[in-house]
Amino acid sequence: MTGSSRLADGDFIIGPAYAPAPECSVQPGAPAGAIHAFTMQSRDSRIYPGIRRLENEITRRRDAFGNRIAVQEHEQSIAAPYTRTVWVYVPRQYASGTPAPFVVAQDGYLYLNRLPRVLDNLIGAGRAPAMIAILVDSGGGDAQGSQRGLEYDTLSGRYSDFIETEVLPRVVAETGVTLSEDPDSRATMGVSSGAACAFTMAWFHPERYRRVLSYSGTYVNQQSPPNPESPRGAWEYHATLIPQTERKPLRIWLEVGEHDLHADDPEETWHSWPLANRRMAAALAAKGYPCRFTLSLGGRHADARVLEATLPGALEWLWQDHAR
Repeated sequence: MTGSSRLADGDFIIGPAYAPAPECSVQPGAPAGAIHAFTMQSRDSRIYPGIRRLENEITRRRDAFGNRIAVQEHEQSIAAPYTRTVWVYVPRQYASGTPAPFVVAQDGYLYLNRLPRVLDNLIGAGRAPAMIAILVDSGGGDAQGSQRGLEYDTLSGRYSDFIETEVLPRVVAETGVTLSEDPDSRATMGVSSGAACAFTMAWFHPERYRRVLSYSGTYVNQQSPPNPESPRGAWEYHATLIPQTERKPLRIWLEVGEHDLHADDPEETWHSWPLANRRMAAALAAKGYPCRFTLSLGGRHADARVLEATLPGALEWLWQDHAR
């Protein structure tokens, strides 16, 4: 792929063969950043005191297509504690006291052995700004009724508020870095529900985040708990919210696998990942958003092969207009 096409907007098809990008390996001469870690307890959170999914209630209720139905909030979960880990990557090039651009990654453990190394190489080569990476684990579980589902699949500004008021202050206290308050210097990223969460953070608070990187985004009907203002969950983004809302100052990189989850499900289930992501790309393009969409042939949900083949290029595209 040429340099111009690597950084272009639009729709692209890749695969079906994948190999890790060179930037995923240690490169000679690239300064290595430092990684800090700390934990956060549910008992200390004002926003997310902790829940756990009630499996029997969630799994036994299904619609005519066999999809799980989101039951009422009080039937989905019970109070339960959690401990989450946060890792912070600080590049060698960071100048103490200087407000630094940064990226927040959901399901942070997925990136611990990838993102810091990629950033070492991109920053060292001048292909990305010297950014901080904040890798935040969820509070646990998955889908409706879980703490992760509450954080990631809910269409609201609540999770963004959690990051802003509880996570970022801890990052500053634990590492001594200064984080930029410029929304053009703030990015968010994730895989699956973490990707939908990344988009939600920017959609509800574009004054905080304006760059989004999304792999296998869960832009389907999986909101937890149900919300009558968005009855089809994140499916509403491409069906109603993006088309009916004035364009926001966002920049979005999207990927989905050809064989991602529920690829053959009919539209009326509101639960096909490939269809939802294609619709997201089309809706964003129709509104004039800077957007790059990648369909990965042979790719599956949260496909590690695709991630390692594309992550350096995705980050370079996402930050290409930012000052170094």
